[in-house]
Amino acid sequence: MLANSLLGLRVIDFTQVMAGPTCTLCMADLGADVVKVEAPAGDLSRALSPWVHGEGVPFLALNRNKRSIVLDLKQPVHRQVALHLIADADVVVESFRPGVMARFGLDYASVSAENPRLIYCSVSAYGQHGTGKELPGVDGVLQAVSGLMSVTGTRDGAPCKVPVPVVDLLTGSLATISVLAALAERQRTGLGQHVEASMFASAIALQHVSFASYLADGEVPGPQGNAAPYSTPNEALRCADGWIMVAAYHPARWQALCAAVGAPELASDPRFAENRSRLQHREALLRLLEARMLAHPRAFWLERFAAVDIICGPINNYAEVTQSSPFVEAELTESLQHPVAGALTMPRSVLGAVGERPQARRAAPTLGQHTREVLVELGMPSEDIEAVIAAFSTHN
Repeated sequence: MLANSLLGLRVIDFTQVMAGPTCTLCMADLGADVVKVEAPAGDLSRALSPWVHGEGVPFLALNRNKRSIVLDLKQPVHRQVALHLIADADVVVESFRPGVMARFGLDYASVSAENPRLIYCSVSAYGQHGTGKELPGVDGVLQAVSGLMSVTGTRDGAPCKVPVPVVDLLTGSLATISVLAALAERQRTGLGQHVEASMFASAIALQHVSFASYLADGEVPGPQGNAAPYSTPNEALRCADGWIMVAAYHPARWQALCAAVGAPELASDPRFAENRSRLQHREALLRLLEARMLAHPRAFWLERFAAVDIICGPINNYAEVTQSSPFVEAELTESLQHPVAGALTMPRSVLGAVGERPQARRAAPTLGQHTREVLVELGMPSEDIEAVIAAFSTHN
């Protein structure tokens, strides 16, 4: 089963909030033993809303299948514990600003001599090199500086960010790909390596086609609302009771759309005959289409368009999504029992083989829940374990 493909892999996770935890979540969902190292104050996402019995939902969503231990890396004894963890690990993922792990003596150069098979992944805002490497960054700021906010929203509106943390989530996913590639190479060479994932570079990758277009023609794009900049009709169209998204720019589908809305003459209109000319007259085209579509509700048009193979779908809110057939039939949620938050319904992993429904092995951990368990596995003397736990208890 794909969900067990990383079984036996030990990952030490020095990340927090969303980008780094997304990377380690992917590996945990694939069966890896992920030990999440948290400072005494805990991952910052524990404090992000909303909360269930005091437990931050963003943390619960991104840290299932992981074990949590608490170490204060400012303390020499705790750094020694981290070194022991790393010496026995297959993968380390960290998301400190460049230079912080070196100050702790936990950077790749310091630990790879002891563990040359180690895959070490650094996740940061602007990469490990360059003048901006030590700058902090969060998803919204990276959406701004990468140009993403300049092309979202409406033409006459204020700058607009994508409301879900797309840069964080993509960065974590690309970090996972790099780690898996490094593991594949280690099978051939026996050696690990230092890989990285930059939020800024990931945000550029997210806009790969758009930047390719800009580099090709030099035209700076602006916000397009809900329209694709490269084809039309490929946008939201208003009906009598709401909106649907329609992609009918393929020649055959364009002709089918014209017939379906009762305006076959639009297909032969010189302004709209080809995608290039439709883009030049987009506003006029949308006015003509919507004038017809406003006569009927969206259910009417969805059925009519589907009958002639026009790609379309309703613009759903979250309540409508979770009640929709694709969501329900794909079994995209699961029930988990958390020791503090109680019974939870959470999105499940989508990493699986055909016919496989990956299930979480455990809910996200409470802060330091597995400290004793992991330190016992390391073979630490009981008095040393108690000293580490006592330091955490004193802090809290």
